[in-house]
Amino acid sequence: MRHPLQDESAARRLGRPESGWRRRGYTIIYESDTRAGRAFDLIVLAAILASVGVVILDSVPSIHTNARYHMLVLEWMFTVFFTIEYVMRIVVVKRPLHYVFSFFGIIDFISIMPTWLAFFVPEMAYLIDVRLLRLLRMFRILKLTVYFEESQMLYRALVASRRKIFVFLGTVWIITVILGTIMYVVEGPQHGFTSIPVSIYWAVVTLTTTGFGDVVPKTPLGQFITSLTILLGYGIIAFPTGIVGAELAATLLRNKSTTRQCPECLFEGHDVDADFCKHCGHPLPHLPPGH
Repeated sequence: MRHPLQDESAARRLGRPESGWRRRGYTIIYESDTRAGRAFDLIVLAAILASVGVVILDSVPSIHTNARYHMLVLEWMFTVFFTIEYVMRIVVVKRPLHYVFSFFGIIDFISIMPTWLAFFVPEMAYLIDVRLLRLLRMFRILKLTVYFEESQMLYRALVASRRKIFVFLGTVWIITVILGTIMYVVEGPQHGFTSIPVSIYWAVVTLTTTGFGDVVPKTPLGQFITSLTILLGYGIIAFPTGIVGAELAATLLRNKSTTRQCPECLFEGHDVDADFCKHCGHPLPHLPPGH
């Protein structure tokens, strides 16, 4: 489930109402450290998994033919549910545009749009295959990541290492272009390397150690270069893993917290050295020695 620190971050970004039914709705929808919030998260998780399962089953020709009506009913049930959830997420916050234009707000909109679009604009079927619209419903599975702290930590690690990754990808691209050009000169069109783009394709396939075998070197020099490229590819594959792993370890250290619960508001996830609740300011129970 979501970490309480995520709930506090959302409260500052979206604006938590002070009182009334909007405050109660905000507590249920956005705060996972309450019993109602946990129950709501579990219901949404189950609905996401079930709706994605319906989309997957509906792609099987025999099921689509024999149970088309039932699949349509289920899809409309999920669409109505997620539409209500989307509207409620907008209604219960002070700054609704912050949610609408956020990453998960856009994902929520994309996931419910296809069914409504096909209903209100049936002529779209003549402009684009309706199956393409149904595929967009698979975006619902991206909503799963917001409910798990581990995915948020991985996201923060990727963001922190983005510059290093971009430099790494740029270096790999330069190496790929150089290797492709060399192989075009060494092998030439007579051995299948008909152009530099084709040779670059060979370099990408070889560096990633995929080896489709549709373009292969025939000369001894080309085969020697291929061997060196494969060995280089193993090192390249391991390099980004180290970058992200180091940033992930640093992220875990920065987000180190305990499961201490505030006796006043029941808020969890306080820092190890915290003496007061970051939610209500009430004194926290001390950790036992060794924690």
